[in-house]
Amino acid sequence: MGSSLSAARGFFDLFDRTPTIDNGSVDGRQLENFQGQIEFNQVEFSYPSRPTIRVLNKFQLTIEPGQWVALVGRSGCGKSTVIQLLQRFYDVTHGKVCLDGVDIRDLNIHWLRSQFSLANQEPILFDMTIAENIAYGKVNPSLEDIIEAATKANIHQFVISLPQGYETRVGAKGSHLSGGQKQRIVIARALFRQPKVLLLDEATSAMDSYNEQIVQRALVQAQTEDPNRTSLTIAHRLSTIHSCDVIHVLSKGHIEESGTHTELMQKHGLYYHMYVQTTIE
Repeated sequence: MGSSLSAARGFFDLFDRTPTIDNGSVDGRQLENFQGQIEFNQVEFSYPSRPTIRVLNKFQLTIEPGQWVALVGRSGCGKSTVIQLLQRFYDVTHGKVCLDGVDIRDLNIHWLRSQFSLANQEPILFDMTIAENIAYGKVNPSLEDIIEAATKANIHQFVISLPQGYETRVGAKGSHLSGGQKQRIVIARALFRQPKVLLLDEATSAMDSYNEQIVQRALVQAQTEDPNRTSLTIAHRLSTIHSCDVIHVLSKGHIEESGTHTELMQKHGLYYHMYVQTTIE
């Protein structure tokens, strides 16, 4: 009985908690000519539910416009937290996150989030058609643009093999599709939006190696075609980030080492040992 009362109190405490971020705010600035620079300046962060556990500790990171940067590290090192802070799902405990030198807390939150396209490990699909899922949020999208994005994500051939093609409904949460197919549709959606900043959080984790390699080549090509786009990739499979401009290795909430794949392998440091271990697995 006591444990039930305790659980109930915790449940209602959660609903009574005052949000620290005003998602409805429209008073912040919009950057008229956003270049795509991202900076984490001495960021410290703990989740509200675990205030004594510091996830990021004096975290320092600068991503220049047009760079393709990867974050890697052991589970729990803070990789996904970086993306959540960047989209302002949480505010930093100390320090600041900036776009083009402007603290994101001073920016209009709707404008801020509109600059990003996210494809992650757990795809969010709606009970709509494949075309509608790819073009979600776009008014009067062209089928040609949808097909182009689907082709880059290596899902086009699968789609046209279906009796209803792009008008095929995916089911609730994409229940009619495999994990890899759902991830490819979400990547197509991210590319369709042509964002200023592309965020990939283990976006190919459910794909087989064949489809993953094709999608990776397409992402490299997409970055080449739009050199002004800033891309941030979080990866568990280190084989997927060889083409990145810079790879940052996180450990205990801060960056332990940085460099290209070749440079990090030559250092024989944390990245090298992680790479060898994942290759053996």
